[in-house]
Amino acid sequence: MDNFSSRLIEWYKKNGRDLPWRQTCDPYKIWISEVILQQTRVAQGYEYYLKFIHRFPDFQTLAVADEDEVMRYWQGLGYYSRARNLHEAARSLSRLGHFPDTYRDVRALKGVGDYTAAAICSFAYNQLHAVVDGNVYRVLSRYYAIEEPIDSSEGKKMFATLAQEIMSKDFPAVYNQAIMDLGALVCTPVSPRCEDCPLADACLAYHRKQCSAFPVKKKKVKVTDRFFHYIYIYNSISTFICKRQHADIWRNLYDLPLVESRKPMTEVEFLHSKELDAFRKETGLDNLSIEMELLEKGLKHVLSHQRIHASFYGIRVPEGFENLTGYQRVNIAELHNFPVSRLINQFFSVFLATNNLKR
Repeated sequence: MDNFSSRLIEWYKKNGRDLPWRQTCDPYKIWISEVILQQTRVAQGYEYYLKFIHRFPDFQTLAVADEDEVMRYWQGLGYYSRARNLHEAARSLSRLGHFPDTYRDVRALKGVGDYTAAAICSFAYNQLHAVVDGNVYRVLSRYYAIEEPIDSSEGKKMFATLAQEIMSKDFPAVYNQAIMDLGALVCTPVSPRCEDCPLADACLAYHRKQCSAFPVKKKKVKVTDRFFHYIYIYNSISTFICKRQHADIWRNLYDLPLVESRKPMTEVEFLHSKELDAFRKETGLDNLSIEMELLEKGLKHVLSHQRIHASFYGIRVPEGFENLTGYQRVNIAELHNFPVSRLINQFFSVFLATNNLKR
């Protein structure tokens, strides 16, 4: 075990990534980095972290910020519940007056799980809490050829116990960074660089030529297809949006008027559908003509458990058109002030640029 951790640490000293959140012991900044990096690659999260910390340098600043602004700074990262939980947790920290320094109290923050609590306590306070993320699962499962599924209750307990047992007791923070970097840089999911691994000589999966077999999972993610038909209601000055309030994807982000169908529809099928007729009656748009699809091809957006197939239609309204039941009129030039999903942002970028409009 000592040999395992010492080899990792020596490798890390020479090969570890130089990242801004590793240059601080501030638990707030470490917390922000860990939440951003959940479900997000470092390359993508790097700039988001810098911008977020620049705007919200401490939990007090984050706590008093408007939710729409927080969501705008998160826009494009996905998994927006992370931002909502951060905001709520910052408000509780503001009431508390300080960032907690025990695992139990850090774990009690909104949205903080076992891994994030361990990472904060390890990196900020050098406490003996082993982190177990996807990289750690991969390294340990291959090194020991563990066949217990990582997504089973028993597997999670086994890996958590093992990770705690083998971590360096003298340098827990450095060790945790080292094993995560090894998984991210060398012991990768596909085509691992085993020849560069400091643990290769004792790695069971490597010697058995079975690296691709680990880690083991018992469940396959079921992906649901959803079919969105957006109605872009606009003139040269303004358009209409609404905030998604229900318990679904993109909650608290702004969206265009939307009609969802249970199955895919061609352009002709949608324009003559009951769903569109109902939408037009509900919003008072039944007397206005609808344009054919605004984009040459629809947009596809893949989430962890859902595939969104989106098409976009237009209804051009008169300049003086003010009211649309259930929707908010906004100037196109001010759309950038409203946090939207990556899908809607992509539509705006394509359509507004094509039509020489600005936001």
